[in-house]
Amino acid sequence: MSKNYHNVTGDIVEYIRQLKPAIPDTLKGFYDMAGAATKDGALDKKTKEYIALAIGVSTRCDGCIGFHAKALHELGATRQEVAEVLGMAVYMGGGPSLMYAADALRAYDQFAAGKEQMA
Repeated sequence: MSKNYHNVTGDIVEYIRQLKPAIPDTLKGFYDMAGAATKDGALDKKTKEYIALAIGVSTRCDGCIGFHAKALHELGATRQEVAEVLGMAVYMGGGPSLMYAADALRAYDQFAAGKEQMA
């Protein structure tokens, strides 16, 4: 089974838009927290995105993988840097993390290629 992470993230964004009017305070709180957590501090934004991608792999979250792979591509992360982060996720999470690490590399490649429809 091959996943298209442009579609995964696009579908999630659409349904978040539908959630926003139903739970505006919750979403505002979430996005405020996200902004605070990801801003540059002792760690820069790219390092924090590497951490988020690894956590997405370890928790087997397709949406997390898609959004953080896209962010890393936009922040200038290289494929090798992403691969090494995925190596740490596999080391910490074993076989299930290996399966999602492969998907995370696919997500990074899809965003790096800039193609909307990749198999």
